[in-house]
Amino acid sequence: MALVEQRFLEYIAVQRRYSPRTVALYRDAIEDYRAFAMPEWQDGHQGAEGQIWLQILSSNLIRGYIAKGLEDGLSPRTMNLKLSALSSFCAWLVRQGELESNPVRKVYRPKEDRPLPQFFTQASMEGYLADSGSQVKDDSRNEDDGRPPFDELRQRTIILVLYTTGMRRAELCNLKVSDFDRARRVFRVTGKGDKPREIPVPESVCQELLLYLERLEQEAGGGASGWFFVTDKGRQLYPAFVNNVVRKALGGRDGFTGKKSPHVLRHTLATHLLNNGADINSIKEVLGHSSLAATQVYTHNSFEQLKSTYLTAHPRAKKR
Repeated sequence: MALVEQRFLEYIAVQRRYSPRTVALYRDAIEDYRAFAMPEWQDGHQGAEGQIWLQILSSNLIRGYIAKGLEDGLSPRTMNLKLSALSSFCAWLVRQGELESNPVRKVYRPKEDRPLPQFFTQASMEGYLADSGSQVKDDSRNEDDGRPPFDELRQRTIILVLYTTGMRRAELCNLKVSDFDRARRVFRVTGKGDKPREIPVPESVCQELLLYLERLEQEAGGGASGWFFVTDKGRQLYPAFVNNVVRKALGGRDGFTGKKSPHVLRHTLATHLLNNGADINSIKEVLGHSSLAATQVYTHNSFEQLKSTYLTAHPRAKKR
C-alpha cells in the first residue's frame, strides 16, 4: 500500500472516527481503482507514490473504471459506494494541496434503483412477542428452579430491544446496563460518528427489561461485565452472535419471510411508527439518522400500504 493511501486511511480512522468496517471498505475501493488504473503498480516507488496517484486520478479514467465495473456485473449501488470512497480520497488530496480539484465531481454516477426497505408486519411482530412471552413463562419447560432457560430469555429480550428501539446491531453490542435509565425510561446509545442520542422505551417494555436484568445479575459473569447483553461465557456480544439470534428466533415462523436480520427489525420499527402516525422528524431522531433523506425512504413503504388498501377497496378495482 502506498504511503499516501496509509495517511488517508489513518485520517478517516483517527480524525473522522470512521468505523473499522468503513475504513476497510474505503481501503478496498482505493486499491481496486489503483489496480484498474495502473495494473503494473508495485509498492515502494521511493516516495513517488503521490505523483503516481496524481497521474491516475482523472475523470476519464474514473469513467472507464465505472464502465468496467458495470460490465463485470457489479451493481450501480456498489460502484457508487466505490466512487464515494474515491471522492473522499480525492477531496482529502485537495485539502493537502496535492491535487487541484476533485475529478470524481465531474463524473456522472450510475443510476440505481433504490429498493424499498424490507420489514415485517405488525401482526407478525406482535405474534412473535406474544408467543415467545408465553414460552419463557411456561413452567413445563423451565429449569429446576422454575425459571426459563437464560438463553431463551436473552433471545426474546434481544428481539424486543431491537424492535422497540430501532437500535443498530453495533449499538446493541455496545449497550451497557448503565445506558438504561430506568427512572426516565430511556436508552442512551452512541451511534455513527460517536453521536449520542436517547431512545424512549414504553412502560411495558421497561418492566420486561427489569425482569431480564434481575436474571442477568444472577447468571455467571452477567452482572460483573457491565454489558446489557452477554454471550454464554459472559462476554460482550459480537455482530455474528446477534445475527444468529435473530435468524434463530424468527426463522421458520409464519409471517417472517425474506431476510431476517437486526437491520430489518430496525426498518420494521420505522415503518410501523410511520404507519401509526409518528412524525417523520421524530423517527429520524430515534433512529439516529444524520439527514431526513435517510428516513424518508420509509414513506414509500407507507404509500405502498395505502395504495394496496385503496385499490382493494376501490369499487372500480374489483374484477367483474
